[in-house]
Amino acid sequence: MKYLIAGLGNIGPEYELTRHNIGFLVLDRLAEAQGAKFEHTKLANKCEFKYKGRTIHLIKPTTYMNLSGKAVNFWMQDLKVTKENILVITDDIALPHGNLRMRAKGSNAGHNGLKNIDEQTGGNNYARLKFGIGNDFHKGQQVDYVLSQFSKEQLENLPFDMDKACDMVLSFCTIGISRTMNQFND
Repeated sequence: MKYLIAGLGNIGPEYELTRHNIGFLVLDRLAEAQGAKFEHTKLANKCEFKYKGRTIHLIKPTTYMNLSGKAVNFWMQDLKVTKENILVITDDIALPHGNLRMRAKGSNAGHNGLKNIDEQTGGNNYARLKFGIGNDFHKGQQVDYVLSQFSKEQLENLPFDMDKACDMVLSFCTIGISRTMNQFND
């Protein structure tokens, strides 16, 4: 069984610890825990590891957030991974900071990375793990908020929240989405 896990974010040091890059941060933590190393390849930084008989491919698209679908679609085709074995990790302003919610499919809710994945892969019928970043911004300040760094307090709790997200990814790949949602969703 093969799985493709895409963590969304933007490349470049200026985006490294921003809220919008939580998908990259979670995959970095998961790869490190599994002893896997990312390598730059076509449209993404990619690594893979084996876990309980599954081959898990992690990608961090290098296409920037708004064109994430290009990388997801390429690797889905190249690796011959079915849509039910794809999981996208993304930030979500509708959830309080640190809350995690997995869904089997759903709307892009105005998230440009998810919107592009929907367009490139032919629909929204893929799993997503939404990582809450909160919505502590004034009207018209959303872009600045998601592209800014976590607060000191949020950074202190981030390792715990990212570990839970990593556990959810491994659970998705082993016991499936329904049981993972029942066990982990906030």
